[in-house]
Amino acid sequence: MPSNATLKAMNIAHRIILRVTGGRKGWEAGNMPVLELTTTGRKTGKPRSVMLTSPIQEGESIVIVASRGGDDFHPAWYLNLVENPRVQVKFKGEPTKTMTARTATAEERARLWPIVEQKYKGYAGYQQRTDREIPLIFLD
Repeated sequence: MPSNATLKAMNIAHRIILRVTGGRKGWEAGNMPVLELTTTGRKTGKPRSVMLTSPIQEGESIVIVASRGGDDFHPAWYLNLVENPRVQVKFKGEPTKTMTARTATAEERARLWPIVEQKYKGYAGYQQRTDREIPLIFLD
């Protein structure tokens, strides 16, 4: 599983690619759109941003995956949005939007997980690596 330092380095590298290319590269990964998600730190109260992919968009809803590469614990950004579901979301070329996050219900996850796996095969492997059920999150 990726360490916290590795995940932070990946996010920094992603932001450098966006900056160096003037945003021409970095807003898509694995045939999925990339978004910048900003949560409120549950311990610090400070804004915390992370670059994530969105394998599914349903109408106005954006779906993201709290996989953390199949680690046995949830990513910090997920714990933050559970604590405070008001988040900021930025897509390429769009203004930042305030949205509300919620974890998919069991029924929603059962319906969407096969689609998520089709979009990016790695998600199936991530789920196999861990005993925790990887949450899907709706951003509305």
